[in-house]
Amino acid sequence: MSQNDPTLSRTNLEMVAVAGEYCQLIESHNSIDIQTFIKTLRSFVPLLYLRGSLLQRREPEYPEANERFVTEEQWDGIFTGLRETLAGQDEFQYFGFSEFGEQTVLNGSLSEHLADVYQDMKDFVLLFKKASLASRENAVYECYRLFSDHWGSRLAVILPVIHQLAEGNQGSQPTDDFQDIF
Repeated sequence: MSQNDPTLSRTNLEMVAVAGEYCQLIESHNSIDIQTFIKTLRSFVPLLYLRGSLLQRREPEYPEANERFVTEEQWDGIFTGLRETLAGQDEFQYFGFSEFGEQTVLNGSLSEHLADVYQDMKDFVLLFKKASLASRENAVYECYRLFSDHWGSRLAVILPVIHQLAEGNQGSQPTDDFQDIF
């Protein structure tokens, strides 16, 4: 690591490595059997969350160097492929908050959540791998910001669903007993 380049810290490099492997898994999901895919996701989801939680907020010196790479069409291709692979296991319910701040049961899609995380991770990896310090600063900052605002909560929501699928338990819907807690 360069003493003058904080973007090349161990924390950031490990985040890039895990994000890159996650992207490879998502891109190759249709070439592995569904159970292997689900069990591998069960390992990646908490690891990505952990790596994201360790990122430090550091404002980039040149925010204009920020870029996004994954297009809407690419996201849609990933989403559609995942939805086909997951088929009847794609939709789930979870507890979340309504637009009025009230706790409620929401409907979710594993495919949508996984594709959203993929987009943020792919953009992060591609921007980080550019040759300039400004690109790496923006990549780390955006990854941190999007973890806080977007993909961190996506991962937190899908972990119990993926765990149940990996263990062969199809009862991933909230029960009345669980609702009584809230």
